[in-house]
Amino acid sequence: MTSVEVTEEPNPSGPSGYAAARLRLLQEESRSGPPRRSALAGITDEWVAELFRIAARESGVRSAALIAVGGYGRGELSPRSDLDLLLLHDGSSDAKAVAALADRIWYPVWDLGIALDHSVRTPAEARKVAGDDLKVHLGLLDARHVAGDLGLTAGLRTAVLADWRNQAVKRLPELRELGRDRAERAGELQYLLEPDLKEARGGLRDATALRAVAASWVADAPREGLAEARRTLLDVRDALHLTTGRATDRLALQEQDQVAAALGLLDADVLLRKVYEAGRTLSYASDVTWREVERVLTSRSVRPRLKALLGGRPAPDRTPLADGVVEQDGEAVLARTARPERDAVLPLRAAAAAAQAGLPVNLHAVRRLAKVSPQLPVPWPPEAREELVTLLGAGESAVPVWEALEAEGLVTRLLPDWERVRCRPQRNPVHTWTVDRHLIEAAVQAARLTRNVGRPDLLLVAALLHDIGKGWPGDHSVVGETIARDMAARIGFDAGDVAVVATLVRHHLLLVETATRRDLDDPATVRSVADAVGTVGTLELLHALTEADALATGPAAWSAWRASLVADLVKRVGAVLAGDPLPDPEPVALSAEQERLAIEAHRTGGPVLALRAREERDAGLGVELLIAVPDRPGVLPAVAGVLAMHRLTVRAAELRSAEPPLEGAVPVLLLDWRVAAAYGGLPEATRLRADLVRALDGSLDLPARLAEREKAYAAGRARRRSQSPAPRVTVAPTASRHATVLEVRAQDAPGLLHRIGRALDATGVRVRSAHVSTLGASVVDAFYVTGVEGEPLGAGEAAEVARGVAEALGS
Repeated sequence: MTSVEVTEEPNPSGPSGYAAARLRLLQEESRSGPPRRSALAGITDEWVAELFRIAARESGVRSAALIAVGGYGRGELSPRSDLDLLLLHDGSSDAKAVAALADRIWYPVWDLGIALDHSVRTPAEARKVAGDDLKVHLGLLDARHVAGDLGLTAGLRTAVLADWRNQAVKRLPELRELGRDRAERAGELQYLLEPDLKEARGGLRDATALRAVAASWVADAPREGLAEARRTLLDVRDALHLTTGRATDRLALQEQDQVAAALGLLDADVLLRKVYEAGRTLSYASDVTWREVERVLTSRSVRPRLKALLGGRPAPDRTPLADGVVEQDGEAVLARTARPERDAVLPLRAAAAAAQAGLPVNLHAVRRLAKVSPQLPVPWPPEAREELVTLLGAGESAVPVWEALEAEGLVTRLLPDWERVRCRPQRNPVHTWTVDRHLIEAAVQAARLTRNVGRPDLLLVAALLHDIGKGWPGDHSVVGETIARDMAARIGFDAGDVAVVATLVRHHLLLVETATRRDLDDPATVRSVADAVGTVGTLELLHALTEADALATGPAAWSAWRASLVADLVKRVGAVLAGDPLPDPEPVALSAEQERLAIEAHRTGGPVLALRAREERDAGLGVELLIAVPDRPGVLPAVAGVLAMHRLTVRAAELRSAEPPLEGAVPVLLLDWRVAAAYGGLPEATRLRADLVRALDGSLDLPARLAEREKAYAAGRARRRSQSPAPRVTVAPTASRHATVLEVRAQDAPGLLHRIGRALDATGVRVRSAHVSTLGASVVDAFYVTGVEGEPLGAGEAAEVARGVAEALGS
């Protein structure tokens, strides 16, 4: 390696000397990045300071100062940067003399072709303009003395900083709005194929805004990675200026290879990934900082009034969200009793709770989780898998939560293969996002389609993983199948579910490509898709994934025409896969425990309950609750209402009629439930039974008891602006020969199953069996119903029942 001796920079006394020194500096390969920017500012200081000294002597102006502001004030001059200069004077000199002083400084700069942003003001004038113009005020926050009267500069800096801090309540909201407007125009740096390094959200303007917030003493940005991100963008801008010879901040496609080479990077993709990572760091820091600004400013304006009203400082409200997680000041934070060092699932539980509530996760909470939470075992326990599904199923509100986890390294710890797609660019104008953000957006779109599928959990995970192969060479669908198989197994799905996820990833482009590129009237086309998909359930999932993927790609990737072609193909393939009706399943024999409960229910004429822990591998599903009760109307809503009243979440449930093994015994209903406490511990079985007896005999007014809770739940969702797809109730006409099957897909909520049961009872149908499952934040319930004589419902009657249930859930 050749040693390069760095000599002291020349002291230029004129334009030609400065130009020569500047050229030599820019050609020095051994000096780049911050040292070069600082050296460039240094030789510029020497030149303009000499210009000022000569001009001051010739003009006779005594009390004046030359001040660098903006980027020049920060000592960060890129090769083609403007010079931002303020000529400050105390007003005692003649106006013509001051004008002559200014001309003798400005004209030599212009003669060299250097862009100049200049002004001439007294301190009072500078403060007034700053008060009227936010951008001027921001520039003065970085004011740096170059030449002349140091006292003038120091006085102005002190006054400007004091004004900024005193006016923070007004200025900071203006600054935030300025950033929002800029982001609206320039987009998000971390996703643009041709990003503006300065103006885009996450760019250099935002870095300057964070410095201004810190100067206000109201809040400070998270420091980790911030300086490096800012340096990266400045380095890229330097290389862009040198390769193009222009003062540009837009990293155009045609210049990216040259810029990458100038920075010693492998290719333009590596360059873009570094830029995206920097932009993401700055965007995340901005989000966190502005939330803190809003909290502090709101606290300053609201809490004094509350203190006066209440006679003391009110304690912040802490509302439980999940085990170990509470809401405080509009953020999800860790509960005081949380023990993250002992709870490997807590990061996912906190993320899921925050996303479902439409809240951001507190920065300090995420960092604590990243620092002390233990690694999840592989495969994950069921609770961890459920929390991941719940997080993904939250829709739009999952995005900032996921970004917070990713910023602190939690995502790649949970899913190591994610690192290969993180911040990976997609060089296709159809794509709006980087690969990783596209995957999250696909999950957001999939969350809107969960009512269309029987396994929303598999849909959401497949959406998250469908492009995971883009981080590796080769066909991303083929590579992705292998990676997705490993990741789904890691997440804790069983072999059958892993196979479905792998199939979805392998064939996530199959439907749209076949529909738009093949003859759908050719039987071979439909047969090939049917052979690849394998089952009706997988086809249903693939249809939803296809739409979610396209919608997450960009506006050009999906249209009514494409949707109609895909729907036509799905209809044809579904017919092939359906085949002949399946035979009725063999009756399921009662277990010894179920048989004992059935006999006891027949003997007592009332409900009998048994609570028992689940096996370790199913611990995430809570405890098993077995209930046997003589068959009679109202059992389903009564049991569901009692559980909801005791704040028990139903994770899974089955209801079916059984004949006790006794001569002449009346049928009993057997309910096999998996329940978990929303907060605290489980109630005793005796309390549950007592309330169930009262609910069945009418002495417990369940609707009234649940109405207040449902009202509070709805108010909370409205306050947090959490939205979910509307419930969907459909009839599956070919699912059973002996009953009509109603399928209910809806957002999980307190008392939901109670409302479904009441709606079914109101129609007069008999529930022959029910199969209830909660998958993340969604429920997928199937109810086998008959008429009073035990016959399947007619088509019209079935549609009317479905309509009645849907109306009850939508009210």
